[in-house]
Amino acid sequence: MSRSTRSVRIPWYQRPLLKNNQYIDIQKGAMLIGLFAIFLSLFTIASSIFDIYCYAMAAPGSTHYGYYIISYEFVYVGNKHVRNMLIVFALFSLIMALINFVTSVLLCVALRKEYERKVMPWLWTFAVFTVWRALALIFFAIVNDLYFAYNVIMVILWSIFCLFSIYGWAVVYSLFLELVDLTKLEDLAHLRMGTMASLHASTANSLAGSRPTTPHSTVSTMPVG
Repeated sequence: MSRSTRSVRIPWYQRPLLKNNQYIDIQKGAMLIGLFAIFLSLFTIASSIFDIYCYAMAAPGSTHYGYYIISYEFVYVGNKHVRNMLIVFALFSLIMALINFVTSVLLCVALRKEYERKVMPWLWTFAVFTVWRALALIFFAIVNDLYFAYNVIMVILWSIFCLFSIYGWAVVYSLFLELVDLTKLEDLAHLRMGTMASLHASTANSLAGSRPTTPHSTVSTMPVG
């Protein structure tokens, strides 16, 4: 491999993870992922509020009177530290979902107008959100009793959501790299056009300031009688 070829080698993290083919349209897929991220944020907000409410209602030693629509038997009431960790996961999931909702809306706007710089906040926040929810899923599945339907449904749903989130992040990141490359090409084209225009202007000015006669033209210097 020649030295010039090695010098232009693209780092692995700057290579698109996915490319357009007969099964995948990166641009349309990225927009669908943006809509999915908005839905996932709203779902996380609702489920986190519900979890925090259930942990508060089913706190050890609490007594409730009256009629309740749901039973809190599925709520973890064992070790205090484990219960506190579940509350922390729910609370931070709520905060991250609110942030991710904002960046997901900005992502849809950025994709529609092809502003690659406005895609970066979503790439960071959604990556952190996905990792956090994956950790929360593992912890939730270990400590909770999967005998209850709610716990089983949440484990299945979040397993699907996490896998789809990883794939969606790869789609948006691939489109982001394509937009960055396109912007570089456009900037290079504008720079080249500007250079050519400046060169033409300089050449025109040089020709306009040159003498109108050639060095070999004859000019009569004889005095007029």
